[in-house]
Amino acid sequence: MRNLIWLLAGLFLLGAARAEATPETLLSPSGHLSFTIDTDGDGRPLWSLAREGGAVVNPSRLGFILGDAPKLERNFEIVEAVRSSADSRWEQPWGERRFVTDRHNELLVMLREKTPLKRLLRLRVRLFDDGLGFRIEFPEQPNLKTARIVEELTEFDLAQPGTAWWIPGGQWNRYEYLYNRTPIAEVGQAHTPITFRDNAGLHLAIHEAALLDYAGMWLQRVEGQRFRSQLSPSGTGPAVVRDLPFATPWRVMLVAPDAAKLYAASDLILNLNEPSKLPDIGRWFTPHKYVGVWWEMHLDKSSWATGPKLGATTENTRRYIDFAAANGFRSVLVEGWNPGWDGDWFGTGDAFIFTRPTPWFDLEGLSAYARRKGVRIMGHHETAGNIKVYEAQLAPALDLYARLGVDSVKTGYVADAGGIQAADGSFQWHDGQVMSRHHLKVVEEAATRRIAVNPHEPIKDTGLRRTWPNWVSREGARGMEYNAWGDPKNPPDHEINLIFTRMLSGPMDYTPGILSLKGKGGTPIPSTMARQLALYVLIYSPIQMAADLPENYARHPGPFRFIRDVPADWDETRMLAGEVGEYALIARKDRNSQDWYVGGGTDEQPHELELPLGFLKDGRRYEAQIYADGPAADFRTEGRSDIAISKRVVTSADRIAVRMGAGGGVAIRFRAL
Repeated sequence: MRNLIWLLAGLFLLGAARAEATPETLLSPSGHLSFTIDTDGDGRPLWSLAREGGAVVNPSRLGFILGDAPKLERNFEIVEAVRSSADSRWEQPWGERRFVTDRHNELLVMLREKTPLKRLLRLRVRLFDDGLGFRIEFPEQPNLKTARIVEELTEFDLAQPGTAWWIPGGQWNRYEYLYNRTPIAEVGQAHTPITFRDNAGLHLAIHEAALLDYAGMWLQRVEGQRFRSQLSPSGTGPAVVRDLPFATPWRVMLVAPDAAKLYAASDLILNLNEPSKLPDIGRWFTPHKYVGVWWEMHLDKSSWATGPKLGATTENTRRYIDFAAANGFRSVLVEGWNPGWDGDWFGTGDAFIFTRPTPWFDLEGLSAYARRKGVRIMGHHETAGNIKVYEAQLAPALDLYARLGVDSVKTGYVADAGGIQAADGSFQWHDGQVMSRHHLKVVEEAATRRIAVNPHEPIKDTGLRRTWPNWVSREGARGMEYNAWGDPKNPPDHEINLIFTRMLSGPMDYTPGILSLKGKGGTPIPSTMARQLALYVLIYSPIQMAADLPENYARHPGPFRFIRDVPADWDETRMLAGEVGEYALIARKDRNSQDWYVGGGTDEQPHELELPLGFLKDGRRYEAQIYADGPAADFRTEGRSDIAISKRVVTSADRIAVRMGAGGGVAIRFRAL
């Protein structure tokens, strides 16, 4: 009997010791990164991250404040930990590269409250060699049926001081801001992705993956270098309302020794999303370039509204269709084709009709005319943020497009942040839970009709293009149209900042190719001509617009040749060199040939470097078609149009001297011989 008592006491003490808590640690496949989950003296879950023994993230809180129940924040114990690993490769139907490697170690930790409620949370962590993702899973349980989340308490307490590149979150202009460059300790409330470089040179980025039926995450700096998640608000109560079971989006941190490797690390976001639900998409979506009735409106040469300046006329659209057919562009975008653009439509949207054109636009005839020319009409649905009106017409509007062979649509949500009009009469944010649901509804409805979707003024990209690959691109940042409108235009460092911030999340429809280098009223665009070409390689999208007017391309046939040649789909991508906000040099291999393309761009300072060609196939000769800044090229002067076009035969053993002028760039096609 005495032995049994001692045995039971021993088992009790062992269980108590386990509950009190040994921290659980997970190593990345190579052992470079180490993740730890622990609880403090009050039972608060704390996570931390180290790289090669040095702290990257200090112990940081996890938890939730609920609107109708005690908060999920303390009195937790770790009651179970399960480890697993994965090492696989999967193929993208389109993308920056054909194949993506998914190699990670996983830790699943069960957390249980030490209270009578005994509520449960599961922390799932996936640790890669170049970063991590973690999410909280709410399993089915008796004492929590519906989670009404007012605040998510996830924190990132960055261990080292350094520099941050960020745009403000929770402000009126959605994601369309120029990037701030500040010390980490001076960041305010920021959108993600947000990028950091610590004083030792380590590069970090914080974002999220698989944002599904949940509010988007902003980051609020609490104090010092400690950040807390701030969920995009709801107009009707808690930021998130979900019945159990469910999981939050993945909270993502990319970790890399330099800027070039940070760019490559973004595959991690795709790996945290579910595999494709559209296995046949390769039979109905083709990555391509397009032109359209768009830039002329931003130049004030034509208008969206009906009247003498209407751009969306049958005659004008035929002109663009003919231009597209003659130059190998697959689609023609036409904005202003439908009723609703007259008057004050911004942020209102109650007059938009998506199921018929205006009398000046022969949608049926133009669709047939385009098909005869080997071209498609690209649809356009501007909602002005009124999703109540749009969702009521969504199915018949997409049915119309499907019947006419319109297989891609650009959607728009032009309204101030917080100005989305929902079906219940409430006003919502562009990245709140309501819009998370809305965008997926549009993508799913479009997929059933074999239509690709490209939203502007969207919710942020979180890698869902893997699961729904008809979600082909989006805006979600300050685009080329700002260079048309006037001051402030996009300065040269803006596009370089995008590469290492916004572009970590996924494709962007930036609408490059303005060879006139002029905005409204003839005001100069802060770019060189070679840089406009380089943007087709630097800023990835599987649909790329040749945005300038056809007559401007006719004036510059030499540079226009590169725009005609450059593909929109890639077999492989390599960031050759770069620094955040300063310069970038990217090589991409065409998915449908043996050709390679290089794009380079710089900030306000000229930049010279040697381009080694080791990415080319050994033993093969290539014709390098080089579009470089000329001697006078400078975004600040009339020399911005100076471009030097040359050719030479090269092999992988060669090097090319690259000089980019102030605000300039370089574009090179390596045509396999």
